[in-house]
Amino acid sequence: MSAEASPLAGVRWVVLSDGARPTEDIYFLESAAPALCQQGAIVERFDTRRYHLPTRWALRHLAGANLLIVRSLGERWLRLLERHRERFGRIVYLIDDDLGAVTRTAGLPAAYVARLSGLAMRQPALLALADEVVACCEALVAQLGREHANVTLLTPPMLTPETELADFTQPDWIIGYHGTRAHRDDIAHLAPALTPVMAAHPKARLEIMMGRHVPESFAGIARLETPEALPWKAFQQYQATRRIQIGLAPLLETPFNRGKSWIKFLDIAAMGGVGIYSRRAPYDGIVEHGVDGLLVGDDPSEWRAALEQLLADPAATQAMAERALQKARDIGAVEACTNFWRSR
Repeated sequence: MSAEASPLAGVRWVVLSDGARPTEDIYFLESAAPALCQQGAIVERFDTRRYHLPTRWALRHLAGANLLIVRSLGERWLRLLERHRERFGRIVYLIDDDLGAVTRTAGLPAAYVARLSGLAMRQPALLALADEVVACCEALVAQLGREHANVTLLTPPMLTPETELADFTQPDWIIGYHGTRAHRDDIAHLAPALTPVMAAHPKARLEIMMGRHVPESFAGIARLETPEALPWKAFQQYQATRRIQIGLAPLLETPFNRGKSWIKFLDIAAMGGVGIYSRRAPYDGIVEHGVDGLLVGDDPSEWRAALEQLLADPAATQAMAERALQKARDIGAVEACTNFWRSR
């Protein structure tokens, strides 16, 4: 079907951006938007932070468009949309975190808590404004379903399905963790497991992408590499070329962690490896233990045993990584994300 004949021809989607670039790109701009544009839709990102005072020009520019708001929006923009709601098409609010849970979760960085709790204060107004709320995991769908009548699930797509596996034939394996410092306590919990494993495997390397925020308990771990966290675009380039054999995805039981998606499964597969995951949602819903990853409890001894299992049998570990990559391609198919937005 030509773009002119498509039902999407001329349909406008504007991402009203407040700076949540990774989420915007993952769930819409770099996943669904290219295909939507090929089918005649018009998609753009409008950086609201460039306009401290929303202008009449901006109002005219957005007239008639469907609006996608990701995570949050500035107070002045919220008021503008409320006053002129009839000028716009459909308004969709997309969220990938339980923002309010930061105040109920110990151990998070103070600046992070302050920022997200500020966003949480504006969330009721966004929910009232939205025709539809899109959440990234079942837990968020259930929670937000108590506050909004139309909440739907959109699980994360895999932006790089063409990735290749890591090399499992050489002994210099990389065990990697690439998470934000909001999960510092999660990875710190694994120090008692990682310390003896790294001592027992002198060729292995441990990469924790937290830079100066790496937990103090990791100080004595051999061959520890601690690159600084990268901006989103730089991390995408890094992920496209970096290969790890084992990825770590610890997720302790906290209010904030309950609102997480299984995007780490896709991230680890995108870097060519197999993951060890906490045996709780969301991972226990997609990982088949011993087939495409390992599921373990919170006791560090279980993480140590899982690491030793993978390190001891490269062929079996590679087979798990192959199956994990295939599953990531299946559950993270960009086509499903495109179909989701096409039907809006």
